[in-house]
Amino acid sequence: MKNKENELLKLEPLHPGPLPRMTGGEGETESLLTLGGVAEKEKLNHTSPRPSPLLPKERRGGTVWPPVCDSTSNSFCHFLRTVSAGCVVAAMSASAEPALTIYNQNFAVVRDTVSMDLKSGVNTVRFGGATAHVEPDSVILRDPSGKRRLQILEQNYRNDPVSQELLLSLFEGKTISFQKIRMVNNTQEREMVSGKVIRSGHVPGGGSEQPIIEVDGKLQFSLPGEPIFPSLGDDTVLKPSFNWLLQTDKGGKLDAEVGYVTEGFTWEADYNLVSPEKGDDVDLIGWVTIGNNSGTVFENAHIKLMAGDVNKIQRNGDYAIAGNGAVPMAMTIGGGAPVTEKTFDDFHLYSIARPTTLHDRETKQVEFVKATGVHTTAIYVYDGAAEYGFYGGLNQDSGYGTQCNKKVAIYREFINAETNKLGMPLPKGRLRFYRRDADGQLEFVGENTIDHTPRNETLRITTGNAFDMVGERIRKNYVSHLNLNDPVDPSVAANYGGKIPDSYESTQWIDESFEIKLRNRKKEPARMRAVEHLYRWSNWSIVAKSNDFKKTDSQTIEFNVMLQPDEEKIITYTVHYTW
Repeated sequence: MKNKENELLKLEPLHPGPLPRMTGGEGETESLLTLGGVAEKEKLNHTSPRPSPLLPKERRGGTVWPPVCDSTSNSFCHFLRTVSAGCVVAAMSASAEPALTIYNQNFAVVRDTVSMDLKSGVNTVRFGGATAHVEPDSVILRDPSGKRRLQILEQNYRNDPVSQELLLSLFEGKTISFQKIRMVNNTQEREMVSGKVIRSGHVPGGGSEQPIIEVDGKLQFSLPGEPIFPSLGDDTVLKPSFNWLLQTDKGGKLDAEVGYVTEGFTWEADYNLVSPEKGDDVDLIGWVTIGNNSGTVFENAHIKLMAGDVNKIQRNGDYAIAGNGAVPMAMTIGGGAPVTEKTFDDFHLYSIARPTTLHDRETKQVEFVKATGVHTTAIYVYDGAAEYGFYGGLNQDSGYGTQCNKKVAIYREFINAETNKLGMPLPKGRLRFYRRDADGQLEFVGENTIDHTPRNETLRITTGNAFDMVGERIRKNYVSHLNLNDPVDPSVAANYGGKIPDSYESTQWIDESFEIKLRNRKKEPARMRAVEHLYRWSNWSIVAKSNDFKKTDSQTIEFNVMLQPDEEKIITYTVHYTW
């Protein structure tokens, strides 16, 4: 930072009263200013109620002070040009680069460096470099060298930056000038009109009402022109600011570290998987997308991304889940520079090696992982009763589960292991699948999301429904024995070699039989899985079946069959529920 920016300015005040510093830089500590009447840099073209020197010219964070205002600029710009500088610069931002750790829950931890020139004892400091969504009670201020004790005796956070409506409210009951523009002979003419602000229209906390202005003794429910304000008024700020009453045991210059939690930051992972025209091996490219809606620009920031389900209390009082170090893993990003990954506590931390500038309302993408030749498997799953399930109670509704879904879902499955060219923790995000056509062009073939996935785990993602695969599910029989005094339906004997088991007469039960038809209309063979949910009761057994099955959980079985082109296969089974 230039030496002149660290100079202490002592200007003779015209009148008391703090005013905020008018620089546009981000991450800076604001000064406590008082209007002064010396060191005028240039004359104003606009008339003003009293002489108005300007602040020194600065260029920080892409913003220039004084602002460039021509004769047609609005009244707010005119007002800014009338502000004067004076008194003591309490503190300035250091040139150290800020650091951000962004969580995928719309918040981040910010660490910045602040230059201060303090006296021993109590100091008043204004810091205007925080975001518009800071959590004020999360602020930590310290001397990173540990040589000086800093204690915030009192902290006040202001997040009501000055606006035209706010200034009008400060001048309620007073007369100010309004600039009107009229067309006379195709020429713009400016006319100054005096008006008394009866009601500004500003509503604290948001919202607005119609303003009421008195002009020449008459009231009107609109502004007679652009308001021209003679001054800021008392106790206003230009951007969100902290006012600290700070005590230290040693005076002198200090580069302090300030850290805080703020909302307004997001990050998410996106993965693009590209398959060749034939085959299931894919090339995987992963991006992280970072969003900044904090109201602040961070120049050359060191950015880390935390992945995992971190417990965070929201401001409305609800809890949210966002999600010792291992050997860091390097992942390739554009330009050859690494994004490093390591376990941090019970989470994973991804560090972007190169500092990057993150503007307010900006979305930034960084390529963070790339792998080629990842083997995937296409799986076709027919779940004819997907919408039916077991919810803990006995279900005796004979019509339950009789509706059929004919769609066959497409799943892509792959193992996140080093043996499959991966083997790294994958943050939750969206996977997009592409396949190259015969002419080499990429065609989009589906997408879905994944949760945080550790290494050596299997991912299974559905990408849509197969056009040329068809399933049908038909209930063929339903028999129940709900009253022990009733005779047993003789049809159940077919499942037991023509003889009804003795237990059927002394227990209550339901038998249900199904037929599942699977058809492959593709030109190549395909393997299909038929999933069945046993939804009537927890105590069940399969008493008849045409194919072997696999029990995948306490209420689900799965049949696995291979279908040749244009082949149909029929699966049958009977389930016996008893209680």
